[in-house]
Amino acid sequence: MACLAADPRTLFVGQTLRYGGQSMWPTFAAVPMNRRIEMPVAEDFQMGFCIGLALDGFIPVSIYPRWDFLVLAANQLVNHLDKLPLMGACRPKVIIRTGVGPHSPLDAGPQHTQDHTNAFRLMLKTVKTLDVKTAEGVSRAYGWALEGEGSYLVVERLENYRDG
Repeated sequence: MACLAADPRTLFVGQTLRYGGQSMWPTFAAVPMNRRIEMPVAEDFQMGFCIGLALDGFIPVSIYPRWDFLVLAANQLVNHLDKLPLMGACRPKVIIRTGVGPHSPLDAGPQHTQDHTNAFRLMLKTVKTLDVKTAEGVSRAYGWALEGEGSYLVVERLENYRDG
C-alpha cells in the first residue's frame, strides 16, 4: 500500500482502515490517517462513493477484506464502474482490493472463504482483474493498477498475511 500512498491522488476507502481488526491492517502502516476513509457496513454505497471520487479526479483504493463482502457491491461494480467506459461517458479509475480468506489454520467458513474471481472475470468487460497468488506479486499488481488505464480489481490470498 506504500506505493499507492505515495501518489497524492489516492484515497483509501473501506471498513476497519482506521481502527484495525482485519488481516490486511498491517499493510496500511504507510498510509496516512488523513487519506483513510472509514466506511459503515454499506458495501454497495462504498463502491458508488468510490466511483464518485474517481469522477472527481481521485484514485480511490476501495478495500473489501474478503470477496464475500465485495459481492454486495456487485451492482455498482458490474453495472456502473465497468460499463461507464462502454457507454462513452468516461473511464473512472478505481483500484479495488479484495482477498480470499484462508481455510487454515482456522476455517472461517463458507461465508468468508469464497473465491469469485472467475465469475467476475466473466461479468467485467473493462475492469481488469489481477489474481495475485503470492506475496511477491502484490507490489507488482498494485504498480500495474496505479499506472494502467481504467479500473482494476486486485484479488489477494489472505494466507499471505499470517503472522510468523
